[in-house]
Amino acid sequence: MKPIRIALTKGRLEKNTVALFQKMGFDCQNLLNKGRKLILDIPNANLQVVLAKAADVITYVERGVCDMGVVGKDTILELGSQFYDVMDLGFGKCQFALAAPKNSPFYEGYTVKRIATKYPKIATEFFEKKGMDIEIIKIEGSVELAPLLGLSHAIVDIVETGTTLKENGLEVIEYIEPVSAHVIVNIASLKMRKGEIEPLLQKMEQAKGEL
Repeated sequence: MKPIRIALTKGRLEKNTVALFQKMGFDCQNLLNKGRKLILDIPNANLQVVLAKAADVITYVERGVCDMGVVGKDTILELGSQFYDVMDLGFGKCQFALAAPKNSPFYEGYTVKRIATKYPKIATEFFEKKGMDIEIIKIEGSVELAPLLGLSHAIVDIVETGTTLKENGLEVIEYIEPVSAHVIVNIASLKMRKGEIEPLLQKMEQAKGEL
C-alpha cells in the first residue's frame, strides 16, 4: 500500500514534529539520522516524511504529491488556500506584529506609510481593515533593516521574543495574529484515504497534549 506522505517544515518545526512522532510511538531513527536525505520512511507505519521549506510544504500538499503537511500558520495565511487546515499543534508559537522605531508616531500624520515585510498579503489585509493607505515593500532577508535605512516607516513580521527588535531600536506597536505549527491535509487525500488519515490525526491530537 502506498504510504501516507507528510511534508515537514525543515528546522525548528521539524524537530518538534519528530518529538511528536516519538510520543505517538513511531520509530524515528531515520528522521534523527537523516544525513542529507529529504525523503524518509518511518518503519512499520506506512508513513513517509518529506523535508521541505515552509512555502514548498504548502505547494506539495496543494498539488497532492504529499497527503499532509506540518507548517506554520504564518505560511498558511500568506500562501495557502487549497487544502484543509485541520489542527493547531501548539508548538512553534510566535506572533505577527507591526513594529516601528522606538517612540515613532506611526499612526500620526497623513503620509502614506511604507511597510517592509516578507508577508505582503497579511500586511495588506491588516491595513485594509484599518482603512489605511500603505505602500508594501517586499523584503526577503532581515526586515528590521528597512526602517533603520529609512526605506520603511514600519515592518510587519513574526516576533518570538522581541530581542531582535529591541537590539535594532524597534518596538511592537500592535500584535496582529498568533502563529503556531498547524497540520494541513490535501483535499482529495482526506476523501480517498480518510480511513488512514483520520486515525493518524487522532493520534496526533492525543500526543500533542503530552509534549
